[in-house]
Amino acid sequence: LPTPRSAALLFGWLAFQVALQVLLPGKVVTGLAQRDGVRMQYKLNGLISLVVTLALGGCLYAAGLIRGQVVLEELGPLLSCSILFAFAFSLFIYVYGFTSQRDEERSGILVYDYFMGSSLNPRIGKLFDLKLFFESKIGMTTWIVLAFAMACAQYERTGSLSKEMMLVCVLQLWYVVDFYWFEDAMLTTWDINYENYGFMLAQGFIVWMPFNFSLQAQYLVYHQPNIPLAVIPLIALFNFAGYYVFRASNLQKHHFRTDPNAQIWGKPPTFLQTKRGTKLLTSGFWGLARHTNYLGDLMMALAWCLPSGFSHIPPYFYFIYFAPLLIDRERRDHKVCAQKYGQDWETYCAKVKYRIVPGIY
Repeated sequence: LPTPRSAALLFGWLAFQVALQVLLPGKVVTGLAQRDGVRMQYKLNGLISLVVTLALGGCLYAAGLIRGQVVLEELGPLLSCSILFAFAFSLFIYVYGFTSQRDEERSGILVYDYFMGSSLNPRIGKLFDLKLFFESKIGMTTWIVLAFAMACAQYERTGSLSKEMMLVCVLQLWYVVDFYWFEDAMLTTWDINYENYGFMLAQGFIVWMPFNFSLQAQYLVYHQPNIPLAVIPLIALFNFAGYYVFRASNLQKHHFRTDPNAQIWGKPPTFLQTKRGTKLLTSGFWGLARHTNYLGDLMMALAWCLPSGFSHIPPYFYFIYFAPLLIDRERRDHKVCAQKYGQDWETYCAKVKYRIVPGIY
């Protein structure tokens, strides 16, 4: 059940991240034209917010003012509080979405619109975009802070950090730092430009991402899989190979959308010009498969699970759910694009045959 301390931790954390978003400097970037043609502006200060968060957390931990064991003890109540908050916050953005002056897409069915959202980009003021804030500052930053808290709890319980815990934290920190380093790339994603902000995404950012993505660190507090030392660099190598595929493919798409003349692998990009006027990229990773970025994502997901060994299934839950999710997402994207581009999409699929794994799937 929720506890007063878990509620204080959750709402104190939310207030702290809101303060960082508002008070810290950040560049203002204009996003892509969205489904109604509107180009929104976004204040991006994720990297400096992450640095301030981790630095302040480190100082408070060194001073003995915060402890990983406290977070570990409150993990269940924190999860319960986060779930309840996600339901309440989703109700807020559902009602608030009807104040939007934009041409919003709604079904008119209350339960469906509560789940999927009643507006695309609910905002407080001109630049405080609720969807981007919760996906980044709450989803991503809370995830890595929970993982670090579990590492602290392990150290407090055993007097040392296991090599498996250190590997998980380093690999996941790399991913989060990379996310913020290329924060503007988020502005070209499906989430930001096409999906309404409702319970599905809100619960994903507030609950699913932080508590599930940190599951390996939660597991390693209690378990010592004793992975052979020689295997550690192999897991790291597999992770960074996946990272390269993921990041390079996403950057190729991002650069093509923002500058269609930018070279890919040292050559001018090739593309299919559609009757709608848009271009479908067929160069680089996007000429090998229609979603090679998903392949890189799955490689990293598996790499984060491997340090947990093979004694139990729960630390592999991230990969177990993530693979069907991305396969389903690719299928949904395929269906939308087939309706959107018609014959041009069939031509594109004939040219780029594979969905996610070149030569296999």
